[in-house]
Amino acid sequence: MKFRPLHDRVVVRRLDGEEKTKGGIIIPDTAKEKPQEGEIVAVGPGARDDAGKLVALDVKKGDRVLFGKWSGTEVKIDGQDLLIMKESDIMGIVG
Repeated sequence: MKFRPLHDRVVVRRLDGEEKTKGGIIIPDTAKEKPQEGEIVAVGPGARDDAGKLVALDVKKGDRVLFGKWSGTEVKIDGQDLLIMKESDIMGIVG
């Protein structure tokens, strides 16, 4: 992928949601909720503070993260459905 986000933005690939409930019921595609977990594909260099100093991001490529249900902007890059969001939209790192 030849895309580099700017400032404190990250590119996230959603991870596939569960296909079955805990009780074994298969969930059709139309009823599935969008997963709120993803993998970081690319990160920007960081944001600048009030003094103009670059502040690096806490996440890195390959991290599994949780984010809000309506976070980010959906884009299609190289045939992949991805999300671009600010680091502040990420709730935490899973691991």
